[in-house]
Amino acid sequence: MNGCHNSYSSCRAADKNNYSFKRSANLYYNNDDDGYNKCSSFVTTMSCKTKNRKMKSIETEIQKIGKAKNTCIVFTYQDLVAATNNFDSMRLVGKGGFGMVYKGYIERIDQVVAVKQLNRNGNQGSREFFAEVLMLSLVQHPNLVNLIGYCVEGDQRILVYEYMPNGSLENHFLDLPPDKEPLAWITRMKIAAGAAKGLEYLHDVADQQIIFRDFKASNILLDSEFNPKLSDFGLAKLGPTEGKDYVSTRVMGTYGYCAPEYAKTGKLTKMSDVYSFGVVFLELITGRSAIDQSRTTKEKNLIKWAKPLIMDKEKFKLMADPLLEGRYPLKGLYQALAVAAMCIQEEADKRPKIGDVVTAIEYLINLDIHEKTAKDASMEK
Repeated sequence: MNGCHNSYSSCRAADKNNYSFKRSANLYYNNDDDGYNKCSSFVTTMSCKTKNRKMKSIETEIQKIGKAKNTCIVFTYQDLVAATNNFDSMRLVGKGGFGMVYKGYIERIDQVVAVKQLNRNGNQGSREFFAEVLMLSLVQHPNLVNLIGYCVEGDQRILVYEYMPNGSLENHFLDLPPDKEPLAWITRMKIAAGAAKGLEYLHDVADQQIIFRDFKASNILLDSEFNPKLSDFGLAKLGPTEGKDYVSTRVMGTYGYCAPEYAKTGKLTKMSDVYSFGVVFLELITGRSAIDQSRTTKEKNLIKWAKPLIMDKEKFKLMADPLLEGRYPLKGLYQALAVAAMCIQEEADKRPKIGDVVTAIEYLINLDIHEKTAKDASMEK
């Protein structure tokens, strides 16, 4: 995972001419929804406590909001200094706008870990920290990254996660070095299915609905078997209650992945995540980034480039990642593009539920496996 620039990162990109995603001290305020007020209360309470009271009160505050699924370990700063060899730059595996991530080993739990040290400048780092502790304490799923523990000591805000050897998805299709094999088609589809299952859990299974709000390739981490796990819950929001289908909140996220209706109105729904999933799914299919400033004006924005092509079946092959060199089932490509097209529709109510997306991609995977098995069998005859 060494050299994985954006693994576990919290960086935010924005197009200054279109949207403002600047962080605000009011990130968790200005919401009428009860679930949001609970989250606001948690972050505010924890941000105001003294350092000794914080470590004692985090679990108590979480229990006020919902039933904790995970019991986090409270580490001392010295524990994590020892784990990372004093945050040695040689252990650095990721960095972003909100901190650095180091590979470490904690002897007392006999585990290799990822240690995310948040920036110490300003109150916003604390808000990101406590929001992430909250969200990851309330959920547990194979496709969500596991938060092992944290450290609140002085001005240090440090999160400790399970280590993901294959880094972020972004590192496997953007600026791929010549000596690195591109992800196989079937691997890409399995990653998409797993990431969608993570969203499905947050939307429809978790005790309290959660909208991820920053679904993108750099926030999908891969284990040694390329199983995906969603990470970086600093912008995640508790979903609407009291019969509402959206929550009003300040527009946050990453340009290129943000749903158009959310960017315009600040109304956040589950369908905002579905749109972002569609963008990532297109990245997996095409090998292109959501925003690529190195390309021509017409091709810088993946969605703007893809939409005319996705309407013409004759041009579907032009959209496949050239690094695949044709090693993909044509029917599978068509179906994958159809799923992506549904997810990125302008009108939120026309997008499919994420559970239906999971079903469609799993069907696609099974079809691809069946076709490959049949093809291999015919070649042996």
